[in-house]
Amino acid sequence: MRPLEAIGIAWIVWVISWAGAAVWSNPTVKRAASREERIARLIIPVGAILIAVGSTPETSVTGSGGWACFAAVLAGLGFAWWGRLYLGPLWSARVRRAEGHHVVTIGPYAVVRHPIYAGVMTAIVATALVEWRWPAILGAIIIAFSFWLRARVEEKFLRDELGRDTYDIYARRVPMLIPFWPRTG
Repeated sequence: MRPLEAIGIAWIVWVISWAGAAVWSNPTVKRAASREERIARLIIPVGAILIAVGSTPETSVTGSGGWACFAAVLAGLGFAWWGRLYLGPLWSARVRRAEGHHVVTIGPYAVVRHPIYAGVMTAIVATALVEWRWPAILGAIIIAFSFWLRARVEEKFLRDELGRDTYDIYARRVPMLIPFWPRTG
């Protein structure tokens, strides 16, 4: 088996498990309705298609570089799952306030404010790097931009819904997406 094939299997397992866990969610109290979120949701498939187009094990990075990318994919998907477990029933595929919503500040949320986005972005970039083709790299950039945009929408919504003071204290302590990055509120 080559690294790209192993990465494909990792993504399939992650997507199936992620979709299965979607039922574990509290009822929605309020949804965010913003143009930015709609844009972010619409451009993710474009990035995914660019990553998938023409990817073949024959043209991908192999050897230790390919397996390092595979390890990064596993680490990223694992980090996203860690975030999902700590968020628990507050998680949703859409930006929303769930019943009983509060700011989660422990586990991976003590490392970055958006561990799910950060983990998936890591896995996407590693996937694009193992493919080592410009459409895949462009697709990863598009998806990373989409997650960054969505994180900003989510933060504004959470500030408005859960209290600016509460969220700003957390935002000053913990970076948005990249551990140890300068904090911005």
